[in-house]
Amino acid sequence: MARGKIGLALGGGVARGWAHIGVLKALEKAGIRPEVVAGTSIGAVAGGCYVGGKIDALEEFARSLTRRKVFGFLDFNLAGSGLISGDRLNELLNQHLGHQHFETLERKFVAVATEIGTGHEVWLSRGRLVDAMRASYALPGIFRPVKLDGRWLFDGAIVNPIPVSVCRALGATVVIAVNLQHDVFGKGTVLTDNHVDAMDNVIDLPTNGNETKGGALRLLHRQFFGQGTDEPGISTVMMEAFNITQDRIARSRLAGDPPDFTIAPRLGRFGLFDFHRADELIALGVAATERALEDIQQTVLAET
Repeated sequence: MARGKIGLALGGGVARGWAHIGVLKALEKAGIRPEVVAGTSIGAVAGGCYVGGKIDALEEFARSLTRRKVFGFLDFNLAGSGLISGDRLNELLNQHLGHQHFETLERKFVAVATEIGTGHEVWLSRGRLVDAMRASYALPGIFRPVKLDGRWLFDGAIVNPIPVSVCRALGATVVIAVNLQHDVFGKGTVLTDNHVDAMDNVIDLPTNGNETKGGALRLLHRQFFGQGTDEPGISTVMMEAFNITQDRIARSRLAGDPPDFTIAPRLGRFGLFDFHRADELIALGVAATERALEDIQQTVLAET
């Protein structure tokens, strides 16, 4: 029998995506190296770093994050089409992957994005790796959309939260899906007023000497994360809406095109902005992979 081609579909999940690092490390340790990788949103970040040979650097970065460092990367934007410009994150990605292009990768990789205006699902598989990753994780309303080849793109999880179909289209005969959302529906992130007050003392909100601008940025920061009342902040409202949409679409698409295996870390207690909890998230990714390894290995061996 001809050797089967293994595909890995990495789903979206914002901060919960650090669990992808644990999944990838555990698969590698077990000798399972997917020839095809498709990622959506944070899954595109993890997948891009993996195929680009920078998964260790991503792990080091994730484990180094504290709550203060996380907020330091949120460069709030008072104008434009996103609350966060994303320039600081883009600079970091460029440092490690700016020279990488799809055409030079040893394995097939696709980052899934959504075209604004048409709702088309766009499979990014050429050009600069970093540009495709940015388009795939550009949460609508949070990060600025990205223009590639004349099209404005944002988060791929809107149309394909767990891109099993992409792996199939690229020739994968055994597809492993990583679902970060199976037990987290309805659990958003709310920072109480106490948290916001504490962050005011440590977050560097650039004012360039303009105190009016500084006050506006702090007000935006409070509105974004909530003000300690029953009324949710902008981030919670947007993330809950995004979660509902992603959950419904994922269920529908996986029912129509199910993976051969699903790795589902238990992430229900983690918020969408808990980037500072990488140690726990990575460990849960490893644990979930180890639970599924025996069945995966048996199928992979049968395909060789």
